[in-house]
Amino acid sequence: MIEVKNMSFSYPGQKERVFDGFSLRIEESKIYGLLGKNGTGKSTLLYLIAGLLRPQAGSVCCCDTATDKRYAEALEEMFLVPEEFELPAMTLKRYVELMAPFYPKFSQERMEACLKDFELTADLDLGALSMGQKKKVFMSFALATNTRLLMMDEPTNGLDIPSKSQFRKTVAQNMSDEQTIIISTHQVHDVEALLDHILMLNQCELLLNASVQEIMDKYVFEYRLPSEMDGVLYAEPTLQGNAVMALRCDGQAETQVNLELLFNAVTKGLVK
Repeated sequence: MIEVKNMSFSYPGQKERVFDGFSLRIEESKIYGLLGKNGTGKSTLLYLIAGLLRPQAGSVCCCDTATDKRYAEALEEMFLVPEEFELPAMTLKRYVELMAPFYPKFSQERMEACLKDFELTADLDLGALSMGQKKKVFMSFALATNTRLLMMDEPTNGLDIPSKSQFRKTVAQNMSDEQTIIISTHQVHDVEALLDHILMLNQCELLLNASVQEIMDKYVFEYRLPSEMDGVLYAEPTLQGNAVMALRCDGQAETQVNLELLFNAVTKGLVK
C-alpha cells in the first residue's frame, strides 16, 4: 500500500539528514507499530507519507500515487492524527458538517459508536473540552473517516489509564478489513496488544521490520529466576524476577511480545 524508495529528507537549515536513502514497504490491512527514540524521525516519516512534507530525493507513494502531489483522490484515503493539534471553537456537529465531505466514506454511525465507547456524546462544544477529551473526539472522527490509511502519532498521550484501555478496544472494534493503521508511540505497553507488525527506527536506519508472529515464533518473553538464564538475549531485573527475552525452543509455547524488552534489546544491538 505504501512504498518508500531511496527517500532522503532534511529540514531547512540542518546539515544532518533525517533520512538518507531510506526505503520501506507497508502492506494493507495491518496495524503497524512505529517505534524509536526521540528525534529518530517517526513523526517526520508520518508527515512524509501524508504528503505534508516532501522528500528531497527518492519517492513516497501511497497506492501508486506520490503523496507529495497532494491529489484529492489520495488525500481522501488517508488521515493523520498528529501528537499535538487544535480543534476549532465550534460544535462537533458543525465540525463534522465542514470536514466530513472531504472523506466520502465517512460514517456518522461509527463516529457516534466511538464517542460512546469513550463515554462522550455527539452534542459537544469543542472549545469547552479538555485536551484528553479533544483527543478522544479527534480519534473518533479519524476512525469514522474509513480511510484506507490511518496514521496516529502518540495517540495515548494525555489519556488516563481507563481511556488507554478503551482506546485499544475502540481501534480494534472499528478498524475495517481494508484499512491500514500506523501508530507511532513511545508508550509501547499502551498498544502492544493491537499490533500486527513492528517497525523500529534509529537515525535513518530501520533497525527492525518484522511481524509480531515472526517475533513470537523466534523469541519468548517471560520472567525467570537467576538460575534459569539459558538462551537469554536480554534481561532486566524486576520485583517479579528477571524479565527476559530469550530464544524460543522447539515445542515451547508462544508468549505475548514485550515491546519494551524487544525495543531495548534491538537498540542495544542484541537482536537484528
